[in-house]
Amino acid sequence: MNAAPNAEKDVFANGLDLKVGSQDKSEYSDGGVKVDVEESDEDKIIDPYVPFPVDPNAPVEGKILRIRSIVLGLICGSLVNASNVYLGLKTGWTFGANLFGAIVGFAVIKFFSVTFAENFPILGGKFGPKENNIIQTTATAAGGLSSIFVSAIPAMYQLKLLSDDPTKDFWRIVSFTAVCSYFGFFFATPLRKFFIIYVARELSLIFPTGTATAMTIRSMHAAVGGEAMAKAKTKALGYAFAGAFVLRVVSQYCLGILWDWHFFTWFYIWGKYNNLAIHVENWGWYLEFTPAFIGSGMLVGLNPAYSFFGGSVLAWGIIGPALVHNGAAYGVQALGPDGDPKWNDYISFASFNLKDPKNHPSPRYWLLWPGVLCMIVVSFTELFCQWKIIWFAGRSIARAASAGLNSAMKAAGKNSPFLERASHMERKNLVQDSATDDEQVKWWMWFPGLVAVIILTCVVLGLQYQMPVGMAILSIFLGFVFSFLAIQCTGVTDITPLTAASKASQLVLGGATTGQGWELQRAQTLNLIGGAIASGSANQSTDLTIDFRVGFLLRTPPKLQWVAQGIGSLVAVFLAPGMFILFAKAYPCIIDLEAETCPFAAPSVGAWRAVAIAVTDPTFPIPPSSGIFAVCFSVLGALTIILKYYGLKGKWAKYRAYIPNMMAVALAFVLPQTQYGTAMIIGATIAHWWAKKSHASFDSYCYAVAAGLISGEGIGGVVNAIFQIAGISGDKYGTNIACPGDFC
Repeated sequence: MNAAPNAEKDVFANGLDLKVGSQDKSEYSDGGVKVDVEESDEDKIIDPYVPFPVDPNAPVEGKILRIRSIVLGLICGSLVNASNVYLGLKTGWTFGANLFGAIVGFAVIKFFSVTFAENFPILGGKFGPKENNIIQTTATAAGGLSSIFVSAIPAMYQLKLLSDDPTKDFWRIVSFTAVCSYFGFFFATPLRKFFIIYVARELSLIFPTGTATAMTIRSMHAAVGGEAMAKAKTKALGYAFAGAFVLRVVSQYCLGILWDWHFFTWFYIWGKYNNLAIHVENWGWYLEFTPAFIGSGMLVGLNPAYSFFGGSVLAWGIIGPALVHNGAAYGVQALGPDGDPKWNDYISFASFNLKDPKNHPSPRYWLLWPGVLCMIVVSFTELFCQWKIIWFAGRSIARAASAGLNSAMKAAGKNSPFLERASHMERKNLVQDSATDDEQVKWWMWFPGLVAVIILTCVVLGLQYQMPVGMAILSIFLGFVFSFLAIQCTGVTDITPLTAASKASQLVLGGATTGQGWELQRAQTLNLIGGAIASGSANQSTDLTIDFRVGFLLRTPPKLQWVAQGIGSLVAVFLAPGMFILFAKAYPCIIDLEAETCPFAAPSVGAWRAVAIAVTDPTFPIPPSSGIFAVCFSVLGALTIILKYYGLKGKWAKYRAYIPNMMAVALAFVLPQTQYGTAMIIGATIAHWWAKKSHASFDSYCYAVAAGLISGEGIGGVVNAIFQIAGISGDKYGTNIACPGDFC
């Protein structure tokens, strides 16, 4: 599972610690969780670029692409998709379905395979790791595409670039989602051969999350102890899911007691509404019992969690109050001028409803620009610090192209010494593909689809959003480029640089619209839609390539994975827009920039909107002091990355753990709700001490508990949205006791 803003996985992934040939164990890190797999001497994984050995004691799997595996994968992916829209709109994070689908898939289908007879229609029959991989693959595809609905699409509504009602735009959004999804799907297909087979060893492409998923599936199907371990994991996940789900649904009826503890509001009330405690409450300092972000903290580890919390302290505990004190930013009465007089000192510092944001900004507006610029600079600095990997990848691409041309010339009876040399690859770098020729995805299966999707993308963008063909092709080209970069970086570090991909796309497209004489609204529409195509396709192709890595290790036929991916992507095309419309209908403030209060802060939406405005608005509506600080803050962020890569090497490398995660620090500037940072450090601290006290139980249960907490709250949030629309939510039947301004 990857935790990241806007599916922007470059915030909290910690990379991979792989001890190839270790006498004890191999360690793979999935986000902040290390998956330790004990191995027997006979089953030692010496080479991470060789598929897992076949277990002679395991039953031979028959048909693995079955109705039961596809349907269950779609259900798991749908749960993750719905959760991601909720969590992404809350805080910008989304989570992958890889391990969730693997564990839940094992529990359900194993039960079916044991309960029903061998020849029982649909549900019965043998169950092995390859079918488990099909479930996980389907879940990953169905759980995708939520990223564009917690970033670019809501930003377009906030800027009034679409209609005032998302339900009117449903098919317009679906058509856009479809071309974005299947562009990534068809483009990822040939990349399996390139990244998993051709250059994997040369570029050290481990794909930590994919490898951890494959090892988890393999261990659950192990002949000795696997089933018992899987049952224990599933039980832990189920209890955590149920607890988080019930808490999220029930708490809406008494938020101030069951969900949020506003200590400083309590002090203010106990002081008869006449003390300074309300001034701390004004900056959002309270405790929220959010299972999702306690679980997220358990996954990401101490450094990212404390960096995020530290960023909240810096932004909303130091800089924000200093801005207001010195007259550089201003707040508004939270309840308005006609509110209850006893709450006159209750001030909102998070308003975007500003008449003159450049000269009279709110603290949130002022802090937005340093946060966004720092995230962009840090993401690009991380990318540039891996220039050697990018250089080697470029050489590999050139060699692959030379090999293709050389083969074509030989088929025509010609010879080229130059192409022969250029296509030469050392034998030690070769990776043997276990898939037979008839198990491969043939070129005629994916290439016509890719061409058709490119044409359809130009048609959809032209008809629905009035994008010229040239800009549509530019967006597609950016999608190609950033897909290569994203897959490559993910394979090495488990960090998917979607922040760099999305913001670079917006900057390039902003340059392309400059001087065209277009209206501001059209320029912003093209900027956001084009950026979403590039970023969304890069995200989708990366997720599906990770699936191919799982299948490679488990010896799953790529053709069957490909079919599962296609089916899962089709469901995601309709599910992700549907979930967004559900939340927008239940909570209209999501798409209304003028709303003073909203339970969804949507920081990724703010970042996309800010960049679109900055590169298209000729007035450049950024407060001068904010712009200067943004540059200085971004330079500091870049220097910390350079220090980590080039300063802390050798014996100093151990101190990298103490360098703040500047992406997390910067994200806190964009998110005016400090409770999430507090919840994350609670989770990270629990996980840290759990691992120290009982490493074995931590390895067995931590991920399952965290996944249950995250998905449970997400699905609970979906139920709350349905209750809101149905008129039976806590807004109507609940109480706001112990809440500031008598409202939570």
